[in-house]
Amino acid sequence: MFYHILRTSFSTAAGLTLRCNVTGRDNLPRHSACIVVANHVNLLDSPVLGVRLGRKVYFMAKEEMFHPRIIGWLAEQFGAFPVIKGRINRRAGRTALELLASGQALMIYPEGKRTEDGKLGPAYTGAALLAMKSGVPIVPVGIIGTSQLKGKWWFLKRPIITLNIGQPFTLSASSPEKFSKEETARNTREIMMHIAELLPPEYRGRYTR
Repeated sequence: MFYHILRTSFSTAAGLTLRCNVTGRDNLPRHSACIVVANHVNLLDSPVLGVRLGRKVYFMAKEEMFHPRIIGWLAEQFGAFPVIKGRINRRAGRTALELLASGQALMIYPEGKRTEDGKLGPAYTGAALLAMKSGVPIVPVGIIGTSQLKGKWWFLKRPIITLNIGQPFTLSASSPEKFSKEETARNTREIMMHIAELLPPEYRGRYTR
């Protein structure tokens, strides 16, 4: 119940302060497991995705967000769980796989942090490893416009935010038990390429075909 209260509150606030366009909403599975991957520019990316994707999404969030405890509790109510920055520890990995096994949608920012210039940067391998282990489809999302959400009075301008939801895809995996570094790196780049295709060329960084 508290999740729905939070979601309704965020949705109302977003409607009053943002003009949000969502394309490709039908690409996101409604009831089956998937991993949603996106670029990350602003701290508000997660709340925007949480209220505009159309289904409950669980988030991996850096461990520091859960301190102080009240902030961590609110994050947990909204579907977040902690992960050590830069890598998926065993506990976070187990939680992620359990969520996917139960048919949930898991949200991951492969870059592991926000980018200052909005361009896609180097990605960690966690998203690829989880997709290869679970076998669930990946849904790429390109977030455009949240770089405007800064300063004290940004909400007076009601900036336009666009969420481009791409078509689901799956990764190949040679072995369900152990993956080579080369295979994992190749699949990580494949994930980033799918995100890049949903962004304007100037924000794709190193990820161009």
